Amino acid sequence: MGCHRSGTNLLYDMLLSSGGFAIYRGFLPIYKILIPRFGSMKSRANREKIFKTWLHSKGFRRSGLDAGQLSESILNDCRNGGDFIRVVMDAVAHSQQVERWAVYDPDDVLHVERVKRDIPNAIFVHIIRDGRDIALSLKKMGGFTPLPWDRGQTDSLVATALYWKWMVRRGRAHGRKFPSDYIEIHYEDLITSPLETLGKLGSFLDHDLDYDKIQRAGLGRLSESNSSFREEGAKEKINPLGRWKERLAPAEVAAIEATVGDCLRENGYELSLPAAERPRSLRQLWMRGMYPTFLGGKLWLKLHTPVGRFANMSALELEEEPAQMAASARS
Repeated sequence: MGCHRSGTNLLYDMLLSSGGFAIYRGFLPIYKILIPRFGSMKSRANREKIFKTWLHSKGFRRSGLDAGQLSESILNDCRNGGDFIRVVMDAVAHSQQVERWAVYDPDDVLHVERVKRDIPNAIFVHIIRDGRDIALSLKKMGGFTPLPWDRGQTDSLVATALYWKWMVRRGRAHGRKFPSDYIEIHYEDLITSPLETLGKLGSFLDHDLDYDKIQRAGLGRLSESNSSFREEGAKEKINPLGRWKERLAPAEVAAIEATVGDCLRENGYELSLPAAERPRSLRQLWMRGMYPTFLGGKLWLKLHTPVGRFANMSALELEEEPAQMAASARS
């Protein structure tokens, strides 16, 4: 899990490439779409609606499971979202004769406590990336839509960086409540020191993350980039680290660092400009206070109100495989 464009796809494919994990390229939107739309799974009627809807999704088709065999467990044994995930993924793992499974969804940073309540033995891997690179990448691919009056070049970058900050801080705050079952991995470490970083992660997961084996398997993003700059990669090898240094104007960097510099430093990222060169304007102060409230309110509406429920259903109808889902941050 992690903010969109943080390397969640890459890390997930590394886990699957290590062996011993079920290979699943689908989407289980139980917390952010299905339960908000149909209600608690304690009701059998709701379970029936949830299951019927999921059967029409790409997530089900990619599971390779038989609907008839799955229905008994879903309808009789599931009482919450965690039960749904366990039943589906245990069945996928059993069909592939492996012992472990992992679920990919960047937005799980927003649902850690619900997942942990429903799956007590769940463990969480939070991947974090430099917010300046996130702002650049998400803006380029249109992955986050700022408010209408913040869609100018610099303001949209600042708004996107504030979205990154909100996601990272939400994930870290939730994760700290379960310190023995939560780990943070930095994208930059995964790229520059893969052996050391995978060794640390492997110890946490109690799983052999052999880098040579992972490279040989080369599943998903290990073989085909989903970078927002991949079209340029056909012409030259593009370094994924610190693109913002060359692609953002000094004034854009100053605006981002003035607005989310505290979060950058909290996560080990040095600021490039001294304080005198990144003054915080009144507009940026307003955006710093407004966007967390806006994003938190938007999340609540999507989870608890009819309007949000119907918006969530459109996201399910348009769902894509994990390698492409990073563009869904706007939905």
